[in-house]
Amino acid sequence: MNNSNVVMLPYEYKRAVEQGRRGTLTEVSYDVRNYINQSRQLVTNQNISKNEAGRDTVSGSAIRKKCNVYLPAGYNKNQKDKKYDVLYLLHGVGGNSYEWLSDNGRTDNQYNICNLLDNMIAKGDINPLIVVFPEGRSSHDWTDRSFNADGTNMLGFYYFDYEMRYDLIPFIESEFNTKADIRDKSQNGVANNRLHRAIAGLSMGGMQTLNMALGGYRCDSSVVTGKKSEWNNGLSQTVKAPGMLDLFAFAGGFSNAPTSSDGKILGGSIASSGRPLNVLYLTCGDADSIAYRDGYLRAVNNLSSTAGNNLKDDYRVLVKSGDHDFNVWNNAAYNFLRLSFENVMPHSNPYKVITTINGRNW
Repeated sequence: MNNSNVVMLPYEYKRAVEQGRRGTLTEVSYDVRNYINQSRQLVTNQNISKNEAGRDTVSGSAIRKKCNVYLPAGYNKNQKDKKYDVLYLLHGVGGNSYEWLSDNGRTDNQYNICNLLDNMIAKGDINPLIVVFPEGRSSHDWTDRSFNADGTNMLGFYYFDYEMRYDLIPFIESEFNTKADIRDKSQNGVANNRLHRAIAGLSMGGMQTLNMALGGYRCDSSVVTGKKSEWNNGLSQTVKAPGMLDLFAFAGGFSNAPTSSDGKILGGSIASSGRPLNVLYLTCGDADSIAYRDGYLRAVNNLSSTAGNNLKDDYRVLVKSGDHDFNVWNNAAYNFLRLSFENVMPHSNPYKVITTINGRNW
């Protein structure tokens, strides 16, 4: 595979592949010990300071959460010598672990995103991989999908990094045959493992990718912080997240939400991380009234120049007449995967791509 350019999503990838080449989807449950409680405190079993968290930290009982997991055709849990890369694909503010699945529609009685993954693998566009669809609210009320700036469910979006680091990723890498093993804390182990994890998301999940993974600001209710909301949505910035670039080498923000930090903040976090970000794929529709101006443009402004040499392959993809919908996001998932992991030939000069494409209307 020698992928390097952004291309149109083939229309035929919406159709299901033959039965024997289809992946499987499973819903799994796991314990979460790092989450926001009813009192807006961070419940944690880790040594996280109040200064870092931006709020009181307390001990407490675990909560039980769910996620969906796509396993590629041929996956066999007993075949321990055959291991896979993992993509964590995040949902939006009103979504859940089924948004990329049911909200994205079906063709041939199969979820469109699964058809896309099956086709990419079957046709050799990408190597087989595992895709995790999490529940992105790290809060006691994680099933509450309402938009309530004052709610703990909203606050949970801005603390998902702790759940990922200490709960979700350890669970996935102990339950499934993954190339990465978070238990390996050695310098070489950390450096190698991050090459086998990717994170991306749509809208609020795009914000989480930028603010939580790269390192931007957390937000809370303006009523609680006493600060004016710069977005007029009832949310205001609090403390900066430490980032997760020790865990991820590939990141994609698709129509990232307005509370995404600005490019100088994000670029500065990449520059100071001490680790290269192999791929950053940012995309948005130019007709997106939600994310284009206040999310996407704000995030890309000065990001690349501030990040410096720690930012390798750098993609800025505008979708002509694209809105805040899956026509943009399916294109994004398709290209982001083609350009990540070992789906790209080694190259000494990083790819710097700024382009406009037509959105594929599935």
